[in-house]
Amino acid sequence: MNENSILVIEDDDILNSGLCYNLQQAGMDPHPAYRLSEGREFLKDNACDLILLDVNMPDGNGFDFARELTSEYSIPFLFITAHNLEDEIIEGLRIGADDYITKPFSLRVVIEKVKTVLNRYPGSRARDCIHCGSLDISLNNRTVRKNGELLSLKPTEFELLTLFLENPTRLLTKDFLMERIWDSKGNFVNDHTVSLNVSRLRSKIADENCEYIRTIYGLGYKWIGDKEKRI
Repeated sequence: MNENSILVIEDDDILNSGLCYNLQQAGMDPHPAYRLSEGREFLKDNACDLILLDVNMPDGNGFDFARELTSEYSIPFLFITAHNLEDEIIEGLRIGADDYITKPFSLRVVIEKVKTVLNRYPGSRARDCIHCGSLDISLNNRTVRKNGELLSLKPTEFELLTLFLENPTRLLTKDFLMERIWDSKGNFVNDHTVSLNVSRLRSKIADENCEYIRTIYGLGYKWIGDKEKRI
């Protein structure tokens, strides 16, 4: 069974060490980061189950980092901070934090809160990393690598990819894709928008051997995985 990977972004050396020690004692796999930039670097190359995030960091604001986080990844996070005003707590929760813990706090309480949040996302690591052909896909981190190189996918392209992965070998009509990705956000699009986005996604992930997404003319699209291209 994989240990839960916890990223601890906290610039106080003693507090960071204490959190990491207690997380490790609780059977988790903690990774310390003392600057926001270190947290960003870790997330680029590593799967992560949960983040503990301070607000007042030497190289930026934790609230801004959290907004960046929620736009690029699907990782639960908890604020751990001395910012204890009601408006600050509300801001943190509205950004998307699973909890907001104010300093000073009990390390035991933090560990229990971490466990509680992790229990809301059972088996996330098992579903997270998908290998298909030359692709390595992290659903948790919303990243895709082709032959080890990180691809630049737009949010809509990644949502399309996720939808294909959730429905392997199933024919997905353009109407289905429009309803699941665009209509749910109140955006009106036509067939051309769907075709264009699927085409862009396929051009980024396909290689000389695999096309991954096959067009079923007049009907829609089907995820065929790493089957070889038809000649």
